[in-house]
Amino acid sequence: MTSDARALALRAIPLIDLTDLSDTCSEQQVDALMRRALSITPSVAALCIWPQFVSRMRAGLRGSSIRLATVINFPAGGEDVERAVSDAQEALSDGANEIDLVMPYRAFLAGRVEPAREMIAAVVDCLPRGTLLKVILETGELRDPGAIAKASRLAIEAGAHFLKTSTGKTAVSATPEAARIMLGCISESGRPVGFKASGGLRTPEDAALYLALADEIMGPGWVSPQHFRFGASSLLDPLLAALAAGPA
Repeated sequence: MTSDARALALRAIPLIDLTDLSDTCSEQQVDALMRRALSITPSVAALCIWPQFVSRMRAGLRGSSIRLATVINFPAGGEDVERAVSDAQEALSDGANEIDLVMPYRAFLAGRVEPAREMIAAVVDCLPRGTLLKVILETGELRDPGAIAKASRLAIEAGAHFLKTSTGKTAVSATPEAARIMLGCISESGRPVGFKASGGLRTPEDAALYLALADEIMGPGWVSPQHFRFGASSLLDPLLAALAAGPA
């Protein structure tokens, strides 16, 4: 195992949002996910789970630096703004401090951008200071580079704290091409907006590719849990294996 592999692992693990959004997720699985997260050094950035498990996990994470994320308007990306706000408020009350919101991407694709703008802005307005809103663009469905750029700019202007590629529930999830566009829009905006690559990342090489893109576009030193996340739990095992192998 090379020192480069260890360095990558030490850099990437603290950026992971360890996630279980499986359709069959249970209390037992959530408890196991939490135990795993608490056993890892260095710590992952956050745990991301279904809203119904937030209060259960909040109690277990008390005293930990690991943040607690949940999903709203997920995965369908509907247009019900009031429901999105209500769900976000309930999740916050239960203890979440990060919200991953699916933008109404179908409306956006149909040329109706206001539902997306209105939902993002409304959810931002209900968040207390220190809570992060990650807006999921579902770039695999947007597909066209122009549409991805337009959605990125819209989300940034509406107040998103992070741009996130995907739900992981569609045929195409994160791609380097979409990441480059999103990071470019963040750079052009001049705002302190982060980026999250989600879905389809499985190997340390995948992690290295996205980190290299961020370093290239945003500059060295920008990547941190405050600005960059991986929504890719399958990355964790090979990264931990690199640490366990020790230096070459």
